[in-house]
Amino acid sequence: MNATEYSYAFGGRDAALTVAPGTVVELTTEDCFGGAVKGPDDLPSQVCAFPYLNPVTGPIAVAGAEPGDAVAVHFVDIRPARDWAVSTTFPHFGALTATHTTAMLHPPLPEKVWMYDVDTERGICRFRARESDLEVELPLDPMHGTVGVAPAAGEVIMSITPGAHGGNMDTPEMRAGTTAYFPVNVPGGLVSIGDGHCRQGEGEVCGTAVEAAMSTVVVLDLVKGAAPAWPRLENDTHLMSTGSARPLEDAFRISQHDLVTWTSSLLGLDELDAYQLVSQTVLAPAGNVVDTNYTMLAKLPKTVLSGASAYDGVHDRLRETATGYLAQR
Repeated sequence: MNATEYSYAFGGRDAALTVAPGTVVELTTEDCFGGAVKGPDDLPSQVCAFPYLNPVTGPIAVAGAEPGDAVAVHFVDIRPARDWAVSTTFPHFGALTATHTTAMLHPPLPEKVWMYDVDTERGICRFRARESDLEVELPLDPMHGTVGVAPAAGEVIMSITPGAHGGNMDTPEMRAGTTAYFPVNVPGGLVSIGDGHCRQGEGEVCGTAVEAAMSTVVVLDLVKGAAPAWPRLENDTHLMSTGSARPLEDAFRISQHDLVTWTSSLLGLDELDAYQLVSQTVLAPAGNVVDTNYTMLAKLPKTVLSGASAYDGVHDRLRETATGYLAQR
């Protein structure tokens, strides 16, 4: 897809591509600034056209997907497309500054750009301090901050906002080897992906990660009649539920509630038994604490599931598809 075909919202757009369930799709995504920030003097407020930030590639329809189903997005490979990436601070954006919803009298943080060298062969990106000579090599951990489907009822939601449709959840868990499950709200589901990060700490505290264009491979699949209320993730070791809301404790509650009810269903447990089990084993990593909604995850080790399998083993099957694809590259 060329730059004129990127979208900046979920919903309100026809499918750019329709694929059968189980199809491997190769795609490219632009960074959250649309590639316009190329150096430390390129302030986003000057080189980007607001509100056209956070472009997503798609949407991609999955044939046969109907409301009430789930679409599965398995990430096979996420690879930085350039040898540089960028991060910034924004006035009125981030976890440790005044925002339009957290009004303060003190001045906002300055707008500043950090450039990162990206070495995919060595698997690192290089942080350089702006006000000293410090340099630190950080391991690459590529992921996508924005993944989701079209919302229900004809709603159009800007790509920067996370919600029950997915969107800009900004969780580092959305890396290669992860399967994400989204509720189908409209025919085809309409999956869009963007906002690649070379790496990101939990919470995306300053408001941006190491933002990068990506070359990404996914497998798209369909699970009939299995729509989750909120996006769910699965990797080889954990099941994860998400919640996106403000205030942060409501995002936490949503994710924990979904994980408790999911665990209850998988194990055939009384809901309070599941509540007790999850309470003693769950992790609660933050996705973001900076966006228009905050995102929290509830993360359960599969070791407590007594062999129970989510969605009839879709993740394991897609993992095999991914392994076969990578072996042929």
